[in-house]
Amino acid sequence: MTSRDVIENKISSTRKFLRLLDRYRGYRKDEIQEDIDLKGAVERYLYLAAQSTIDLAEALIAFRNLRKPATMAESFRILQEEGLLSAELAGKLAKMAGYRNILAHAYEDIDGDIVYDVLQHRLKDLAEFLDRISLNY
Repeated sequence: MTSRDVIENKISSTRKFLRLLDRYRGYRKDEIQEDIDLKGAVERYLYLAAQSTIDLAEALIAFRNLRKPATMAESFRILQEEGLLSAELAGKLAKMAGYRNILAHAYEDIDGDIVYDVLQHRLKDLAEFLDRISLNY
């Protein structure tokens, strides 16, 4: 598989997770928080969407032979330095990388209010990233 194929697969995966998450946007916050299955599905798909976005950033960095990031969040700063992302979008995506860590490691301490806010308001940042990358790799 070529580097270009990896990038295209990551774009496709991220789009798939965003479509899956879109199905949950119509639920009220209390419905998600009170239904363990809904809550688990939303958290898992948020994690997968964030992780595939990070993987895409890292694949693009490798494809363009850019410096290696020390952290997942730094991947987006590197793409900003290369002019592929605005500072604002890179900052939002770096925060999403941090949120991915919370989803991966916090388990019982995941704040339902934040989950709902990300579901309702932050997925557009991932979609914007996909649009930018699709045009620039």
